[in-house]
Amino acid sequence: MAKGSTVKVRLESEAGTGYRYYAKRSTRAEYKIKKKKFDPWAVNEATGKKGVHVMFVEKKMPPSKKN
Repeated sequence: MAKGSTVKVRLESEAGTGYRYYAKRSTRAEYKIKKKKFDPWAVNEATGKKGVHVMFVEKKMPPSKKN
């Protein structure tokens, strides 16, 4: 039985706040993940309050630190 291969990816906020989520996706996928998710640090322009749904785009994971 074949095992599906997935990679861990980082979803970075397009609002520029530095907030991020982590997700898994298939290595066979020919597209990058783009999702609308909640960013608690982003400021809502209409109300001036923090917390708004913004687009998150996939970025590459940083290299892991090995001893």
